Amino acid sequence: MFQQFKNTFQLDTDKWDDYTSCFKRMEAPAKTILLNEGEVSKRMFLIEKGCIRVWFNGNGKDITCQFFLENETVGSIESFRKNIPSPTNIETIEPSILWWIHKRDLDRIIEEIKENPHLRDMFIDKIFDRTFNYMKYFFSMVRDTPQMRYLNLLKERPEIVKRVPQHYIASYLGISTVHLSRIKSKILKK
Repeated sequence: MFQQFKNTFQLDTDKWDDYTSCFKRMEAPAKTILLNEGEVSKRMFLIEKGCIRVWFNGNGKDITCQFFLENETVGSIESFRKNIPSPTNIETIEPSILWWIHKRDLDRIIEEIKENPHLRDMFIDKIFDRTFNYMKYFFSMVRDTPQMRYLNLLKERPEIVKRVPQHYIASYLGISTVHLSRIKSKILKK
């Protein structure tokens, strides 16, 4: 899992081994809650295999706000960084192989990489990518029609449409499964 990242990061072998030893492997069946809304996050996850969704309870209704796949990291960044209750749940959709790191270990690594401009910039870029994705999702929910949101999802993340159950996709798009079926039917007719 980590070998593919090794060439990206400019670290000596001892430092690399130290950092990777902080990650613990776990296997989780589908529908495993990795973090409950309201808990303070103490772990971040790197996905080796599987699909994860981030969602929250909106007045008794599941509202999916993000999906994560292989080689992506997932966690409640707000909760993890600020020690506040998580606004979201994190749940596996598929059986998954994950690598998790405890907050105290990641905090130590972050402090150390601040001294390495290349690693610091890569870390900051990843954080900004996540922020940009949230902003893009937010603006799309306000500006775009459900059909436009679905077409964008098909274009930008087709693997989500192939792997994620329709009711989660509908939740992510802010529509019912019936509405999603109508959109898909309309697209197929064109």
